[in-house]
Amino acid sequence: MEVGTALAHLALGLQVALSWQNLAAALAGATLGTLIGVLPGLGPVATMAMLLPSVYAMDATAALIMLAGIFYGAQYGGSTTSVLLNVPGEASSVMTAVDGHAMARQGRAGVALAVAALGSFVAGTVGTAVVALLAAPLSAVALTFGPRENFALLLFGLVSSVVLVRGSLLKGLGIMLLGMLLGQVNTDRISGVARYSMGWVELTDGIGVVVVAMGVFGIAELVLSVGHAGSTRPPSVHPAAAVWPTRQDWAQAWPAVLRGTMVGTLLGLKPGSGPVMASFMAYALEKKCAGVRGEPAMGNGNLRGVAAPEAANNAAAQVSFIPMLTLGIPTGPVMAMLVAALMIKGIAPGPQVMTGNPELFWGLIASMWVGNLMLLVLNLPLVGLWASLLRVPYRLLYPAILAFSSIGLYSVNNMGFEVVLGALFGLLGVVLRRLGNDMAPLVLGFVLGVPIEENLRRSLLLSHGDWSTLWSRPLAAILLVTTLALVVGVAWSRARGARAGPQARRH
Repeated sequence: MEVGTALAHLALGLQVALSWQNLAAALAGATLGTLIGVLPGLGPVATMAMLLPSVYAMDATAALIMLAGIFYGAQYGGSTTSVLLNVPGEASSVMTAVDGHAMARQGRAGVALAVAALGSFVAGTVGTAVVALLAAPLSAVALTFGPRENFALLLFGLVSSVVLVRGSLLKGLGIMLLGMLLGQVNTDRISGVARYSMGWVELTDGIGVVVVAMGVFGIAELVLSVGHAGSTRPPSVHPAAAVWPTRQDWAQAWPAVLRGTMVGTLLGLKPGSGPVMASFMAYALEKKCAGVRGEPAMGNGNLRGVAAPEAANNAAAQVSFIPMLTLGIPTGPVMAMLVAALMIKGIAPGPQVMTGNPELFWGLIASMWVGNLMLLVLNLPLVGLWASLLRVPYRLLYPAILAFSSIGLYSVNNMGFEVVLGALFGLLGVVLRRLGNDMAPLVLGFVLGVPIEENLRRSLLLSHGDWSTLWSRPLAAILLVTTLALVVGVAWSRARGARAGPQARRH
C-alpha cells in the first residue's frame, strides 16, 4: 500500500475516531481495560464476553472501539500490580514482575511504572502504524505458517527461555519441563479425552495461567516476605523525585523499548503467540543484549527488564488485530470476541470489511492510537499514587494483597477451587524458590507446552508419522537450526564459564 493512500485512509479513520461517540467508547474501553488489568483474574476475554450483549444497542464502530480498548488497556494495567505487589494482573505481565518488583523493593517503583507506561505508548503507536501500513501483506505472510512452522517457532521460544535462567542450567530446564507437564492437565483437543485430571471435573478444562502465575509469583512472594525475620515491609518509595525517570534511566530504557516493540510486532502476527509470548521473548533478548555500564543484573531491578516486555506485549496486542481485520481469522479468544461483535451487527468478517465498511475499518485503526494516548494520560498522573501504596505498612498490606489475590483467583471461573489451586501453587513457588529456582521458565513452559504438543501432533498426522516433515519447509528448517544453535551456544558458554571458575581460583 502506498504511503499517500495509507495517510488518506488514516485521515478518514481519525475523522471517525474523533467523533464524540467514538471518543467516549475509546475512553470507556481504555479505562475499563486498565482496571481489569490491575485486577488479576478477570481478564479482557471475560470482560468482553460480559459486554457482548451491549453491542446490540451500540453503533458497530463504537462497539468495536470499546472492545478493542479493553484489550490493549489491560496490557497497560497489568504492569501496575506486577511492579508493586509481584502479582501479575495479566499473563503478559509476568516478565514485568521479575525486575519491576525488584525495583519497587529498591524504592524505584515510580520509575518502573513511568517507563512501563511510556514504553507501552511508544509500542502501541508503532503497532498501530504497522497495522495501517502493512495489514494486508503481513497477513499473507502469517497465513504461510502451518503446523510445522508453528511448532518450530514455539519450540524456539521455549528453548530461548533457557537464557532466562539464573543459576543452574539443569535446574532451569527441570523447572521448564515441570511447567510443560502441568500444562498437560486438560482435555486433549485432538482426541477429546481428559488427561491427568484425577477425576476432578474442575481440572478437565485445564489449569489457568493466571492461577499458576499468581500462585508462584504473588502468593509465594507474600509467604516468603512474611517469613523474613524482622521484615515489616520492603524499602519505601522515595519522594516525588523518584517517580520520574532520570536522563540515565531513559538512556537505558529506550533501546530496550525499541527492541521489545520489534519483537512484539513480529510475534503479534502469529496465531497463538500474542502478548504473552512476546513479553517472554523480549525479556530473553534483553538478557543477551549489552546494557549500560553499572546497571543491575537482569532479574535484580534492571529497568530494561520492565521496558522491553511492556513494549513487546503492547505492540503484539496492536498487531494481533491484523489477521482478524483483513482476513476474518481470530488469532485468539480476544479476537474471537471481536469477530462475534461484527457478526452481531450483521457484518461478515474478512477482506470485505476493508472495502465495504472503510469507516469502521479505518476508524478502529485510528482509535487504537487515540486509545493509547488516552491510556498514557490516564496512567502517568497515577504513577505517584500507585507507587505510594508501598508506603502502607506491610502488616496492613499483607491481608489486602491476600484478599486481592483470592478475589482475582475466584473470578477466573467463579469457583472456590481456583483459590485453593492458587494457594497450592503458592506453596510450590515457596519450595522451589527456597531451593534457588527461577519461576519464569515454569510459567513459559506452562504457556507454550500445549501449543507445541498440538502443532507437533498435527504435523505428524498430516505426514502420516513422518518426522522429516518437521524440517521439510525452509522456514521451519531455519527456525529448528536456530534453536539447535542456541542450545549448543548456551551449553558451550556455561561449560566454558564452569572451567574458567576453578582456574581463576587457582590463580
